Amino acid sequence: METSLIISVYKNTRDLKVVLDALAFQSVLPSEVIISEDGNSAEMRTFISGYRTNLNLVHLTQEDLGWRKNLALNNAVKEAKNPYLIFIDGDCVLHHKFIENHISFAETDKILAGKRVKLGPLASEKLRTTSLLAFETALPWNAFGLFKDNVKFFEEALYFSPASLLGKIARKRSMRWIKGCNFSCFKEALLAINGFDEDYVLPAIGEDIDLVWRFNGLGYQLKSVRNFAVQYHLYHKENWTSQETNLAMMNSKIKDNLFICKNGLKKLE
Repeated sequence: METSLIISVYKNTRDLKVVLDALAFQSVLPSEVIISEDGNSAEMRTFISGYRTNLNLVHLTQEDLGWRKNLALNNAVKEAKNPYLIFIDGDCVLHHKFIENHISFAETDKILAGKRVKLGPLASEKLRTTSLLAFETALPWNAFGLFKDNVKFFEEALYFSPASLLGKIARKRSMRWIKGCNFSCFKEALLAINGFDEDYVLPAIGEDIDLVWRFNGLGYQLKSVRNFAVQYHLYHKENWTSQETNLAMMNSKIKDNLFICKNGLKKLE
């Protein structure tokens, strides 16, 4: 199946290089890679123009006017030339079976949702300087070191083949919410809800949790790909933003049953 991998970025070229380098190990390559930048950084532009790869790279930019990730994502959805879309962030390195399993689990009425293991600083530096396959092979045997390095959600780092006994058990895992860094769907599903709601101008909720109730309202259901679409989040200091404003906005929209947002791919009255 033809796929577009959409990578959300903002200035962090160091980790984007690790993410792009690791794509070479994918068992199934994406048909195109859309780097969706919430800004217009000269450093990012120089990096991408000079990056040597056989991948079909598309770089989208917009004026840097604060957090407008949903606008950048909608621009990527419009640009995508393929029927299936996979969304990740530019600091999340993909297990070599990540794209293959997103494709193999795809269903027209399902939204696939996975999680990520949050590596500590030492493991992140190891992944930045080690081949992906070597890192994956060593990871299960290095649990003690990872915990000393303050890994979070270690269970999400464990890859199971879908056909294995553990894979059959993992299929029973569920997801209540979408993580914006690890989900996929047919493009038609996003068109149905009019894409990401650009009313959200603060991080989180708008690019993930808000999608769930809107998808559900139109008959789409979440399907877990935990332990099948494994993702390694590279360490960085996190800046937490209060979610009160976003939550209030979402609850108001839920009350009005606005499954199809007005300020999305199309601007509706």
